[in-house]
Amino acid sequence: MAQLWGGRFTKETDQLVYNFNASISFDKKFYEQDIRGSIAHVTMLAKQKILTEDEKNQIIEGLEGIRSDVERGVLEITDKYEDIHSFVEANLIDRIGDAGKKLHTGRSRNDQVALDMKLYTRDEILELDRLLKELLEVLLRLMKENTETYMPGFTHLQKAQPITLAHHLGAYFEMFKRDRSRMKDIYNRMNYCPLGSGALAGTTYPLDREYTAELMEFAGPTMNSMDSVSDRDYLIELLSAMSTVMMHLSRFSEEVIIWNSNEYQFVEIDDAYSTGSSIMPQKKNPDIAELVRGKTGRVYGALMSLLTTMKGIPLAYNKDMQEDKELVFDAIDTTKGCLALFTGMINTIRFQKKRMEDSAKNGFTNATDAADYLVNHGVPFRDAHGIVGQLVLHCIEKNIALDDMTLEEYKAISPVFEEDIYDAISMKTCVEMRNTTGAPGKSAMGDVIMAYDMYLNVE
Repeated sequence: MAQLWGGRFTKETDQLVYNFNASISFDKKFYEQDIRGSIAHVTMLAKQKILTEDEKNQIIEGLEGIRSDVERGVLEITDKYEDIHSFVEANLIDRIGDAGKKLHTGRSRNDQVALDMKLYTRDEILELDRLLKELLEVLLRLMKENTETYMPGFTHLQKAQPITLAHHLGAYFEMFKRDRSRMKDIYNRMNYCPLGSGALAGTTYPLDREYTAELMEFAGPTMNSMDSVSDRDYLIELLSAMSTVMMHLSRFSEEVIIWNSNEYQFVEIDDAYSTGSSIMPQKKNPDIAELVRGKTGRVYGALMSLLTTMKGIPLAYNKDMQEDKELVFDAIDTTKGCLALFTGMINTIRFQKKRMEDSAKNGFTNATDAADYLVNHGVPFRDAHGIVGQLVLHCIEKNIALDDMTLEEYKAISPVFEEDIYDAISMKTCVEMRNTTGAPGKSAMGDVIMAYDMYLNVE
Protein backbone atom coordinates (compact mmCIF):
# COMPACT_ATOMS: atom_id res chain seq x y z
CA MET A 1 0.00 0.00 0.00
CA ALA A 2 1.72 3.20 -1.20
CA GLN A 3 0.51 6.02 1.04
CA LEU A 4 1.78 9.42 2.16
CA TRP A 5 1.27 8.89 5.89
CA GLY A 6 1.91 6.16 8.44
CA GLY A 7 4.42 7.36 11.05
CA ARG A 8 1.67 7.83 13.63
CA PHE A 9 0.30 4.31 13.09
CA THR A 10 1.60 1.02 14.56
CA LYS A 11 -0.17 -1.45 12.26
CA GLU A 12 -1.35 -1.72 8.72
CA THR A 13 -4.75 -0.39 7.72
CA ASP A 14 -7.31 -3.16 7.23
CA GLN A 15 -7.50 -3.91 3.49
CA LEU A 16 -11.24 -3.31 3.38
CA VAL A 17 -10.81 0.05 5.14
CA TYR A 18 -7.96 0.93 2.78
CA ASN A 19 -10.05 0.13 -0.28
CA PHE A 20 -13.00 2.10 1.08
CA ASN A 21 -10.78 5.09 1.81
CA ALA A 22 -8.77 5.03 -1.43
CA SER A 23 -9.61 7.34 -4.32
CA ILE A 24 -7.12 6.20 -6.97
CA SER A 25 -9.85 4.47 -9.01
CA PHE A 26 -11.36 7.84 -9.90
CA ASP A 27 -8.89 10.61 -9.07
CA LYS A 28 -6.35 9.13 -11.50
CA LYS A 29 -8.43 11.11 -13.99
CA PHE A 30 -6.49 14.24 -13.08
CA TYR A 31 -2.91 12.99 -13.10
CA GLU A 32 -2.03 15.76 -15.58
CA GLN A 33 -3.43 18.45 -13.28
CA ASP A 34 -1.60 16.95 -10.28
CA ILE A 35 1.70 17.11 -12.16
CA ARG A 36 0.99 20.61 -13.49
CA GLY A 37 0.31 21.85 -9.96
CA SER A 38 3.42 20.15 -8.60
CA ILE A 39 5.63 21.76 -11.26
CA ALA A 40 4.24 25.20 -10.35
CA HIS A 41 4.74 24.46 -6.65
CA VAL A 42 8.41 23.49 -6.90
CA THR A 43 9.08 26.41 -9.28
CA MET A 44 7.79 28.72 -6.55
CA LEU A 45 9.75 26.86 -3.83
CA ALA A 46 12.98 27.40 -5.76
CA LYS A 47 12.18 31.08 -6.30
CA GLN A 48 11.73 31.42 -2.53
CA LYS A 49 15.05 29.55 -1.89
CA ILE A 50 13.20 26.76 -0.11
CA LEU A 51 14.55 24.36 -2.75
CA THR A 52 17.75 24.70 -4.74
CA GLU A 53 17.65 25.21 -8.50
CA ASP A 54 19.18 21.75 -8.95
CA GLU A 55 16.48 20.15 -6.80
CA LYS A 56 13.81 22.02 -8.71
CA ASN A 57 15.20 20.88 -12.06
CA GLN A 58 15.48 17.26 -10.93
CA ILE A 59 11.89 17.25 -9.67
CA ILE A 60 10.46 18.91 -12.78
CA GLU A 61 12.36 16.54 -15.08
CA GLY A 62 11.09 13.58 -13.06
CA LEU A 63 7.49 14.86 -13.10
CA GLU A 64 7.56 15.47 -16.85
CA GLY A 65 8.92 11.95 -17.34
CA ILE A 66 6.06 10.48 -15.31
CA ARG A 67 3.52 12.49 -17.32
CA SER A 68 5.04 11.37 -20.60
CA ASP A 69 5.15 7.72 -19.55
CA VAL A 70 1.52 7.75 -18.40
CA GLU A 71 0.41 9.40 -21.66
CA ARG A 72 2.34 6.83 -23.72
CA GLY A 73 0.94 3.93 -21.71
CA VAL A 74 4.38 2.92 -20.41
CA LEU A 75 3.46 3.70 -16.80
CA GLU A 76 0.14 2.42 -15.45
CA ILE A 77 -1.76 4.07 -12.60
CA THR A 78 -2.76 1.08 -10.44
CA ASP A 79 -4.76 0.62 -7.26
CA LYS A 80 -1.66 -0.22 -5.23
CA TYR A 81 -1.54 3.54 -4.65
CA GLU A 82 -4.03 5.23 -2.32
CA ASP A 83 -4.59 8.23 -4.58
CA ILE A 84 -3.10 10.09 -7.54
CA HIS A 85 -0.89 12.20 -5.25
CA SER A 86 0.80 9.13 -3.73
CA PHE A 87 1.20 7.63 -7.22
CA VAL A 88 3.05 10.70 -8.51
CA GLU A 89 5.19 11.18 -5.42
CA ALA A 90 6.13 7.50 -5.04
CA ASN A 91 7.15 7.23 -8.69
CA LEU A 92 9.07 10.50 -8.48
CA ILE A 93 11.08 9.25 -5.48
CA ASP A 94 11.77 5.97 -7.29
CA ARG A 95 13.16 7.94 -10.24
CA ILE A 96 15.17 10.75 -8.64
CA GLY A 97 15.72 9.68 -5.03
CA ASP A 98 15.86 12.08 -2.07
CA ALA A 99 15.09 15.21 -4.12
CA GLY A 100 11.68 13.71 -4.81
CA LYS A 101 10.94 13.62 -1.08
CA LYS A 102 11.02 17.42 -1.05
CA LEU A 103 8.14 17.78 -3.52
CA HIS A 104 5.56 17.98 -0.73
CA THR A 105 7.34 20.77 1.17
CA GLY A 106 4.93 23.52 2.18
CA ARG A 107 1.73 21.82 1.08
CA SER A 108 -0.87 19.30 2.25
CA ARG A 109 -2.95 16.78 0.39
CA ASN A 110 -5.89 19.01 1.32
CA ASP A 111 -4.73 22.03 -0.68
CA GLN A 112 -3.23 19.75 -3.32
CA VAL A 113 -6.51 17.98 -4.04
CA ALA A 114 -8.34 21.32 -3.94
CA LEU A 115 -5.95 22.60 -6.60
CA ASP A 116 -6.20 19.48 -8.77
CA MET A 117 -9.97 19.61 -8.73
CA LYS A 118 -10.00 23.30 -9.62
CA LEU A 119 -7.55 22.81 -12.49
CA TYR A 120 -9.55 19.85 -13.79
CA THR A 121 -12.88 21.66 -13.46
CA ARG A 122 -11.49 24.77 -15.11
CA ASP A 123 -10.32 22.71 -18.11
CA GLU A 124 -13.70 20.98 -18.37
CA ILE A 125 -15.64 24.26 -18.23
CA LEU A 126 -13.69 25.42 -21.29
CA GLU A 127 -14.55 22.16 -23.06
CA LEU A 128 -18.23 22.46 -22.13
CA ASP A 129 -18.21 26.02 -23.46
CA ARG A 130 -16.66 24.83 -26.72
CA LEU A 131 -19.37 22.20 -27.15
CA LEU A 132 -22.09 24.74 -26.40
CA LYS A 133 -20.62 27.08 -28.99
CA GLU A 134 -20.61 24.28 -31.60
CA LEU A 135 -24.30 23.66 -30.92
CA LEU A 136 -25.04 27.39 -31.25
CA GLU A 137 -23.20 27.48 -34.59
CA VAL A 138 -25.40 24.66 -35.91
CA LEU A 139 -28.55 26.37 -34.63
CA LEU A 140 -27.53 29.65 -36.28
CA ARG A 141 -26.94 27.92 -39.62
CA LEU A 142 -30.39 26.35 -39.44
CA MET A 143 -31.93 29.69 -38.49
CA LYS A 144 -30.39 31.38 -41.52
CA GLU A 145 -31.81 28.63 -43.76
CA ASN A 146 -35.33 28.73 -42.30
CA THR A 147 -36.50 32.33 -41.91
CA GLU A 148 -39.42 31.49 -44.25
CA THR A 149 -40.11 27.96 -43.04
CA TYR A 150 -43.57 28.38 -41.51
CA MET A 151 -44.79 26.18 -38.69
CA PRO A 152 -47.24 26.30 -35.80
CA GLY A 153 -46.15 27.87 -32.54
CA PHE A 154 -47.62 26.17 -29.48
CA THR A 155 -48.91 27.00 -26.04
CA HIS A 156 -50.24 24.19 -23.82
CA LEU A 157 -49.19 21.86 -26.69
CA GLN A 158 -52.06 23.42 -28.66
CA LYS A 159 -51.42 25.16 -31.96
CA ALA A 160 -51.47 28.87 -31.20
CA GLN A 161 -49.95 31.21 -33.81
CA PRO A 162 -47.81 30.77 -36.90
CA ILE A 163 -44.07 31.25 -36.49
CA THR A 164 -41.01 30.18 -38.43
CA LEU A 165 -38.57 27.38 -37.72
CA ALA A 166 -35.87 30.04 -37.40
CA HIS A 167 -37.86 31.70 -34.62
CA HIS A 168 -38.43 28.40 -32.83
CA LEU A 169 -34.74 27.47 -33.01
CA GLY A 170 -33.85 30.98 -31.84
CA ALA A 171 -35.55 30.27 -28.52
CA TYR A 172 -33.08 27.44 -27.94
CA PHE A 173 -30.22 29.64 -29.10
CA GLU A 174 -31.12 32.00 -26.25
CA MET A 175 -31.17 29.13 -23.75
CA PHE A 176 -27.77 27.75 -24.73
CA LYS A 177 -26.36 31.27 -24.92
CA ARG A 178 -27.37 31.74 -21.27
CA ASP A 179 -25.72 28.40 -20.49
CA ARG A 180 -22.44 29.71 -21.90
CA SER A 181 -22.80 32.83 -19.78
CA ARG A 182 -23.22 30.68 -16.67
CA MET A 183 -20.06 28.72 -17.54
CA LYS A 184 -18.10 31.95 -17.88
CA ASP A 185 -19.43 33.22 -14.54
CA ILE A 186 -18.43 30.01 -12.77
CA TYR A 187 -14.96 30.06 -14.35
CA ASN A 188 -14.33 33.64 -13.22
CA ARG A 189 -15.67 33.07 -9.72
CA MET A 190 -13.70 29.85 -9.09
CA ASN A 191 -10.44 31.00 -10.71
CA TYR A 192 -8.45 31.53 -7.48
CA CYS A 193 -5.61 29.27 -6.43
CA PRO A 194 -5.91 27.28 -3.15
CA LEU A 195 -2.33 25.93 -3.19
CA GLY A 196 -0.39 27.15 -0.17
CA SER A 197 -3.35 26.89 2.16
CA GLY A 198 -1.86 23.75 3.71
CA ALA A 199 -4.16 21.41 5.61
CA LEU A 200 -6.29 24.34 6.79
CA ALA A 201 -4.06 26.99 8.40
CA GLY A 202 -1.40 27.85 5.84
CA THR A 203 2.27 27.13 6.49
CA THR A 204 5.33 28.62 8.16
CA TYR A 205 7.33 28.40 4.92
CA PRO A 206 7.70 31.76 3.12
CA LEU A 207 5.56 30.76 0.13
CA ASP A 208 4.77 33.23 -2.64
CA ARG A 209 1.16 32.29 -3.28
CA GLU A 210 0.63 35.10 -5.78
CA TYR A 211 3.47 33.71 -7.91
CA THR A 212 2.08 30.15 -7.73
CA ALA A 213 -1.33 31.45 -8.83
CA GLU A 214 0.25 33.40 -11.68
CA LEU A 215 2.15 30.32 -12.93
CA MET A 216 -1.16 28.47 -13.34
CA GLU A 217 -3.09 31.44 -14.78
CA PHE A 218 -5.32 31.96 -11.78
CA ALA A 219 -6.61 35.46 -11.04
CA GLY A 220 -4.86 35.28 -7.66
CA PRO A 221 -4.62 33.18 -4.47
CA THR A 222 -7.62 32.31 -2.33
CA MET A 223 -7.96 34.56 0.73
CA ASN A 224 -8.92 32.13 3.51
CA SER A 225 -7.04 28.87 3.98
CA MET A 226 -9.92 27.09 5.75
CA ASP A 227 -12.37 27.92 2.97
CA SER A 228 -9.74 27.05 0.37
CA VAL A 229 -9.59 23.38 1.32
CA SER A 230 -13.31 22.94 2.05
CA ASP A 231 -14.93 24.97 -0.76
CA ARG A 232 -17.08 22.93 -3.11
CA ASP A 233 -19.37 25.81 -4.12
CA TYR A 234 -17.88 25.95 -7.61
CA LEU A 235 -18.68 22.27 -8.16
CA ILE A 236 -22.25 22.76 -6.95
CA GLU A 237 -22.54 25.75 -9.29
CA LEU A 238 -21.16 23.71 -12.19
CA LEU A 239 -23.53 20.81 -11.48
CA SER A 240 -26.39 23.31 -11.36
CA ALA A 241 -25.31 24.87 -14.65
CA MET A 242 -24.94 21.44 -16.27
CA SER A 243 -28.36 20.46 -14.95
CA THR A 244 -29.76 23.52 -16.72
CA VAL A 245 -27.91 22.58 -19.93
CA MET A 246 -29.39 19.09 -19.69
CA MET A 247 -32.85 20.52 -19.02
CA HIS A 248 -32.56 22.60 -22.20
CA LEU A 249 -31.32 19.59 -24.19
CA SER A 250 -34.15 17.50 -22.75
CA ARG A 251 -36.83 20.04 -23.74
CA PHE A 252 -35.40 20.20 -27.25
CA SER A 253 -35.19 16.39 -27.37
CA GLU A 254 -38.84 16.12 -26.34
CA GLU A 255 -39.81 18.34 -29.26
CA VAL A 256 -37.70 16.31 -31.68
CA ILE A 257 -39.40 13.15 -30.40
CA ILE A 258 -42.85 14.71 -30.92
CA TRP A 259 -41.90 16.11 -34.33
CA ASN A 260 -40.59 12.68 -35.35
CA SER A 261 -43.87 10.94 -34.52
CA ASN A 262 -46.21 9.68 -37.27
CA GLU A 263 -48.81 12.24 -36.24
CA TYR A 264 -46.49 15.20 -36.78
CA GLN A 265 -43.85 14.11 -39.32
CA PHE A 266 -42.10 17.50 -39.05
CA VAL A 267 -38.62 15.95 -39.13
CA GLU A 268 -36.70 13.01 -40.45
CA ILE A 269 -33.81 12.04 -38.20
CA ASP A 270 -30.68 10.87 -39.99
CA ASP A 271 -30.14 7.09 -39.95
CA ALA A 272 -26.89 7.58 -38.03
CA TYR A 273 -28.87 8.97 -35.08
CA SER A 274 -31.82 6.54 -35.17
CA THR A 275 -32.46 2.88 -34.49
CA GLY A 276 -35.08 0.41 -35.65
CA SER A 277 -37.29 -2.11 -33.91
CA SER A 278 -36.38 -5.79 -33.57
CA ILE A 279 -39.91 -6.85 -34.60
CA MET A 280 -41.54 -3.85 -36.28
CA PRO A 281 -39.77 -3.09 -39.58
CA GLN A 282 -41.57 0.22 -40.14
CA LYS A 283 -40.14 1.86 -37.00
CA LYS A 284 -37.43 4.54 -36.92
CA ASN A 285 -36.83 5.44 -33.31
CA PRO A 286 -35.37 8.74 -31.99
CA ASP A 287 -33.07 6.95 -29.54
CA ILE A 288 -30.48 9.72 -29.18
CA ALA A 289 -33.14 12.27 -28.26
CA GLU A 290 -34.68 9.79 -25.81
CA LEU A 291 -31.33 8.99 -24.19
CA VAL A 292 -30.51 12.68 -23.78
CA ARG A 293 -33.91 13.16 -22.15
CA GLY A 294 -33.25 10.16 -19.88
CA LYS A 295 -29.72 11.11 -18.85
CA THR A 296 -30.91 14.51 -17.61
CA GLY A 297 -31.99 12.90 -14.32
CA ARG A 298 -28.50 11.51 -13.86
CA VAL A 299 -26.99 15.00 -13.80
CA TYR A 300 -29.79 16.29 -11.55
CA GLY A 301 -28.96 13.41 -9.18
CA ALA A 302 -25.31 14.44 -8.96
CA LEU A 303 -26.32 17.97 -8.00
CA MET A 304 -28.67 16.80 -5.25
CA SER A 305 -26.12 14.29 -3.98
CA LEU A 306 -23.35 16.86 -3.57
CA LEU A 307 -25.69 19.39 -1.97
CA THR A 308 -26.70 16.68 0.50
CA THR A 309 -23.08 15.71 1.17
CA MET A 310 -22.05 19.31 1.88
CA LYS A 311 -25.00 20.45 3.97
CA GLY A 312 -23.73 19.25 7.38
CA ILE A 313 -19.94 19.43 7.06
CA PRO A 314 -18.13 21.68 9.58
CA LEU A 315 -14.90 23.48 8.67
CA ALA A 316 -12.45 22.58 7.37
CA TYR A 317 -11.67 19.49 5.25
CA ASN A 318 -13.58 16.25 5.91
CA LYS A 319 -13.31 12.95 4.05
CA ASP A 320 -16.95 13.20 2.95
CA MET A 321 -15.75 15.75 0.39
CA GLN A 322 -14.04 12.98 -1.55
CA GLU A 323 -17.54 12.09 -2.76
CA ASP A 324 -17.49 15.14 -5.04
CA LYS A 325 -15.23 13.58 -7.65
CA GLU A 326 -17.13 10.61 -9.05
CA LEU A 327 -20.33 12.66 -9.13
CA VAL A 328 -18.74 15.58 -10.96
CA PHE A 329 -16.69 13.41 -13.32
CA ASP A 330 -19.78 11.43 -14.35
CA ALA A 331 -21.95 14.53 -14.73
CA ILE A 332 -19.32 16.28 -16.86
CA ASP A 333 -18.85 13.24 -19.09
CA THR A 334 -22.62 12.82 -19.41
CA THR A 335 -23.23 16.47 -20.31
CA LYS A 336 -20.36 16.58 -22.80
CA GLY A 337 -21.51 13.37 -24.47
CA CYS A 338 -25.10 14.58 -24.72
CA LEU A 339 -24.04 17.94 -26.17
CA ALA A 340 -21.87 16.29 -28.82
CA LEU A 341 -24.50 13.72 -29.84
CA PHE A 342 -27.38 16.18 -29.82
CA THR A 343 -25.39 18.62 -31.98
CA GLY A 344 -24.68 15.84 -34.48
CA MET A 345 -28.35 14.86 -34.58
CA ILE A 346 -29.60 18.42 -35.12
CA ASN A 347 -26.90 19.09 -37.71
CA THR A 348 -28.10 16.19 -39.87
CA ILE A 349 -31.85 16.36 -39.25
CA ARG A 350 -34.17 17.05 -42.21
CA PHE A 351 -37.14 19.35 -41.71
CA GLN A 352 -40.32 18.60 -43.66
CA LYS A 353 -41.17 22.20 -44.54
CA LYS A 354 -44.47 21.66 -46.39
CA ARG A 355 -45.77 19.41 -43.65
CA MET A 356 -44.93 22.07 -41.04
CA GLU A 357 -46.68 24.84 -42.99
CA ASP A 358 -49.75 22.67 -43.62
CA SER A 359 -49.91 21.91 -39.91
CA ALA A 360 -49.93 25.64 -39.13
CA LYS A 361 -52.78 26.25 -41.60
CA ASN A 362 -54.88 23.33 -40.40
CA GLY A 363 -54.56 24.34 -36.77
CA PHE A 364 -56.23 27.76 -37.17
CA THR A 365 -52.99 29.46 -36.09
CA ASN A 366 -54.04 32.45 -38.22
CA ALA A 367 -57.29 32.97 -36.24
CA THR A 368 -55.79 35.86 -34.25
CA ASP A 369 -54.87 37.56 -37.53
CA ALA A 370 -58.45 37.18 -38.76
CA ALA A 371 -59.58 38.94 -35.58
CA ASP A 372 -56.98 41.67 -36.11
CA TYR A 373 -58.34 42.11 -39.65
CA LEU A 374 -61.79 42.84 -38.25
CA VAL A 375 -60.39 45.23 -35.62
CA ASN A 376 -58.55 47.10 -38.38
CA HIS A 377 -61.94 47.47 -40.11
CA GLY A 378 -63.62 49.03 -37.09
CA VAL A 379 -65.00 45.98 -35.28
CA PRO A 380 -64.41 46.05 -31.47
CA PHE A 381 -61.91 43.33 -30.50
CA ARG A 382 -64.35 41.46 -28.22
CA ASP A 383 -66.89 41.27 -31.08
CA ALA A 384 -64.13 40.26 -33.50
CA HIS A 385 -63.11 37.48 -31.12
CA GLY A 386 -66.66 36.05 -31.18
CA ILE A 387 -66.93 36.32 -34.98
CA VAL A 388 -63.68 34.42 -35.51
CA GLY A 389 -64.87 31.78 -33.05
CA GLN A 390 -67.85 31.24 -35.37
CA LEU A 391 -65.47 30.99 -38.36
CA VAL A 392 -63.49 28.28 -36.60
CA LEU A 393 -66.65 26.31 -35.73
CA HIS A 394 -67.73 26.55 -39.37
CA CYS A 395 -64.34 25.23 -40.53
CA ILE A 396 -64.37 22.37 -38.03
CA GLU A 397 -67.83 21.31 -39.24
CA LYS A 398 -66.67 21.36 -42.88
CA ASN A 399 -63.16 20.00 -42.08
CA ILE A 400 -61.43 22.90 -43.84
CA ALA A 401 -58.93 25.63 -42.93
CA LEU A 402 -59.69 29.34 -42.70
CA ASP A 403 -57.74 29.76 -45.94
CA ASP A 404 -60.20 27.40 -47.71
CA MET A 405 -63.41 29.33 -46.90
CA THR A 406 -65.10 31.18 -49.75
CA LEU A 407 -65.70 34.91 -49.47
CA GLU A 408 -69.45 34.18 -49.39
CA GLU A 409 -68.92 31.98 -46.34
CA TYR A 410 -66.94 34.76 -44.67
CA LYS A 411 -69.61 37.36 -45.44
CA ALA A 412 -72.36 35.10 -44.18
CA ILE A 413 -70.75 35.33 -40.74
CA SER A 414 -69.69 39.01 -41.02
CA PRO A 415 -70.26 41.41 -43.94
CA VAL A 416 -67.06 43.25 -42.95
CA PHE A 417 -64.90 40.63 -44.69
CA GLU A 418 -63.61 41.45 -48.19
CA GLU A 419 -61.29 39.80 -50.69
CA ASP A 420 -58.20 41.07 -48.82
CA ILE A 421 -58.96 38.70 -45.92
CA TYR A 422 -57.03 35.97 -47.76
CA ASP A 423 -53.84 38.01 -47.83
CA ALA A 424 -54.34 39.02 -44.18
CA ILE A 425 -54.49 35.41 -42.99
CA SER A 426 -51.82 33.90 -45.26
CA MET A 427 -48.95 32.30 -43.35
CA LYS A 428 -46.52 34.74 -44.93
CA THR A 429 -48.52 37.81 -43.85
CA CYS A 430 -49.22 36.42 -40.38
CA VAL A 431 -45.50 35.99 -39.77
CA GLU A 432 -44.07 38.92 -41.74
CA MET A 433 -46.29 41.49 -39.99
CA ARG A 434 -44.72 40.53 -36.64
CA ASN A 435 -41.53 42.56 -36.63
CA THR A 436 -41.19 43.78 -33.07
CA THR A 437 -37.83 42.88 -31.52
CA GLY A 438 -37.74 39.15 -30.87
CA ALA A 439 -40.75 38.35 -33.09
CA PRO A 440 -40.69 35.87 -36.03
CA GLY A 441 -40.98 38.38 -38.89
CA LYS A 442 -38.17 38.13 -41.43
CA SER A 443 -36.92 41.66 -40.75
CA ALA A 444 -36.87 41.12 -36.99
CA MET A 445 -35.22 37.71 -37.40
CA GLY A 446 -32.61 39.27 -39.68
CA ASP A 447 -31.58 41.64 -36.91
CA VAL A 448 -31.40 38.79 -34.40
CA ILE A 449 -29.35 36.59 -36.75
CA MET A 450 -26.92 39.46 -37.31
CA ALA A 451 -26.56 39.88 -33.53
CA TYR A 452 -26.00 36.14 -33.09
CA ASP A 453 -23.34 36.18 -35.82
CA MET A 454 -21.50 38.95 -34.00
CA TYR A 455 -21.84 37.11 -30.68
CA LEU A 456 -20.27 33.91 -32.05
CA ASN A 457 -17.49 35.76 -33.87
CA VAL A 458 -16.41 37.95 -30.95
CA GLU A 459 -14.25 35.26 -29.33
